[in-house]
Amino acid sequence: MIEKDRSLIRARIIAEHKESYILRNESSEFSAKITGKMMFAASSREDYPAVGDWVLITPLDKEKAVIHEILPRKTVLKRKSAGKTDVQIIASNIDVAFIVQSPDRDYSLNRFERYFSLAESGGIKPAVVLNKIDLIDDSDLEWRISEIKDRFKGTDIYTTSTLTGKGMADLRKNIKKGLTYCFLGSSGVGKSSLINTLIGKNLIKTGEISFQTNRGRHITTHRQLFILENGGLLIDNPGMREIGLLDSKTGIKSVFSEIQGLSKHCRFSDCTHTHEPGCAVLKAVRSGDLDKSQYKNYIKLAKENEFNTMTRLEKREKDRNFGKFIKKAKKQIKKYES
Repeated sequence: MIEKDRSLIRARIIAEHKESYILRNESSEFSAKITGKMMFAASSREDYPAVGDWVLITPLDKEKAVIHEILPRKTVLKRKSAGKTDVQIIASNIDVAFIVQSPDRDYSLNRFERYFSLAESGGIKPAVVLNKIDLIDDSDLEWRISEIKDRFKGTDIYTTSTLTGKGMADLRKNIKKGLTYCFLGSSGVGKSSLINTLIGKNLIKTGEISFQTNRGRHITTHRQLFILENGGLLIDNPGMREIGLLDSKTGIKSVFSEIQGLSKHCRFSDCTHTHEPGCAVLKAVRSGDLDKSQYKNYIKLAKENEFNTMTRLEKREKDRNFGKFIKKAKKQIKKYES
């Protein structure tokens, strides 16, 4: 195995560019590309390195290296690629995902549920960051915190403002040495500003605020990992307009645990909770015991995940059949030529 080769060293990917990666180990930083063998063996984007990955490399000199192997991922954050059925790895080996929203324009409990489903499907603990709290009054903020606590029981919630500095000390003290955190959210919610404030340096470019929308213009174009003075690691992600769920059944069940509990009392074990008689979930919606908005979002996310997962499996089957056809054609050509 490659791991037994003592010439290889372990490093972590801290930035990803179009066809190259920036790596770091305890003593050095390298620019690297994957081997042709890795590229040839890759069957999907999941087989390529991502920010947060631990890899085995061969240094070529003090600045360049070659990536030979991706070490097993402890956790992985992935979504459906925009406009495609393929998986896109957002980042890996993450301990906590900070789901960032700004309460003035971007705030949505349903969007939190989508991000939570994404994180928990990859084995990542989600936490809420309400940023730009300087834009709303205290009573509005208290109301939003209350409904988040009601919908996401036991979830860590941080309220922050990079403009006033409020809440930043609390967020900073909860970032632990050796753990990796990522910031997820739409463009303009202040993810890069949060990281700049936590690092204490303006390492990430941020856009100016639009007076018409009260939102910063999106600047981050690639994923990058930063190290705090206390040893905590932060990953900045570009704002994502489309967060397509794929292979997220586990996360959806976890986020909508109340619905999963009710489903045990449905008349049919394969109940879809949409029309069946004796459905305990629909009964709870009608009685008001289950929030109607939450129920609708559950159905939406569950259907989306099922459709995307099926589409992906169909694509894999087509690729397999095409591969078999090519092999058969090559054999026939070889037989004809001989």
